Amino acid sequence: MVEIWRGPFMESQHWGHAVVVNANGEVIESWGNPDEIILPRSSAKMLQALPLVESGAADAAGLTPEQLALACASHDGAAIHTDRVRNWLGDMGLGEDDLCCGPQLPDDRPSKKALICAGEKPCRIHNNCSGKHAGFLTLARHLGADIADYVNPDHAVQQAAKLAFEEVTGLDTPGFGIDGCSAPNFATSLSGMGRAMAAFAAAEEGRSARDSAMVRLREAMMAHPDLVAGEGRACTELMRATPGKVAVKTGAEAFFIAILPEQKLGVALKISDGSTRASECAIAAILARLGVADPSDPMVQKRLAPRILSRAGEDTGGIRPVAELWAG
Repeated sequence: MVEIWRGPFMESQHWGHAVVVNANGEVIESWGNPDEIILPRSSAKMLQALPLVESGAADAAGLTPEQLALACASHDGAAIHTDRVRNWLGDMGLGEDDLCCGPQLPDDRPSKKALICAGEKPCRIHNNCSGKHAGFLTLARHLGADIADYVNPDHAVQQAAKLAFEEVTGLDTPGFGIDGCSAPNFATSLSGMGRAMAAFAAAEEGRSARDSAMVRLREAMMAHPDLVAGEGRACTELMRATPGKVAVKTGAEAFFIAILPEQKLGVALKISDGSTRASECAIAAILARLGVADPSDPMVQKRLAPRILSRAGEDTGGIRPVAELWAG
C-alpha cells in the first residue's frame, strides 16, 4: 500500500488492507483482504461512545459537543484536553482516581516540558483516552452501575459498548483484547468496521435515536478536530484540511477510519506491520482518491507524499502510496 523510496531505489514496503463501504453496507472498493479480522483500537471510540449518547446519559449530564469530541479522542494531553476532562469529572463529583486508565506522559510537548521542569509525574487525566473514560463514567452513573470497575468486560458499560459495536458492524465479535487504557477492544472484520463508519456517514438527525447519536458524535469530531487529537497530529490536520467533509480517527498499530457524510461512505484501513507513517500516507491517499481531500493542501501533502531529508536538509527520497491507491 505504501512504498519508501531512496533515490531511484524502493527501499521498503508497507502492506495492508483497506475498504470503502457505502450506505447499504456494500464494499465498493477494497485493497488486500476486506474480511481480515482486526482490532480497531482507538478507531472504535465513536462506537464505544454510542451508548453514552443513545441512552440519554449525555443529555442528562448536559454534555457539550466538546465533551463528545473528547469521548472519541486520543488526545495529546495538552491543557485544552486535560482541563476539560478534569472539569468534566469534577461536574460529576469525581476525580483522577476514578479513572481506570493509567497515567501517561503527554505527547503535547509544552505540557510534557512543564511536567518535567516542575518535577511532577503525569496522571491519569493525561492519558490520551481519559475523555473516553470520562464518557464511560458518565454512562455508568446514568445506568446506576458501579463506577469502580467500569472497564471489566462484564460491566454494564462494556456490555452496552459491545452490543452497539456488534449491531453497527453487523457482526458478532469473535473476542476482544485489552487496550492500552485497560478497556476491552472488540475485534471485527475490516469490512465490518467500514460498514460501521458508513452507518455513521449515512445517519440522519431524527431518523432514530441511534442515527441522532451518530450524527452528534461525527459532528462533534468535525467541529473540534483539535480535541480529537492535537497540534501536528494527522487526525486533527486532515479534518482541518477538509472542514465539515470528513471525520478521521486513528487507532494504535496503524489503524484508521474515515466517515464521509456528504458521500455517505465509510473507510477502514489497517497497515499490517503497525507503521504509522504508512497508515497516515494511505488514509491521505484514500481521502484524495474519494475527492474530499485536496492533495495540494500542505496538511494533506505532508502525509500523502512526505519527503525524506538527510540531516543536512538534502532531499533523499520520499514516502508515497502505491498507484492503486493514488496515482495523482
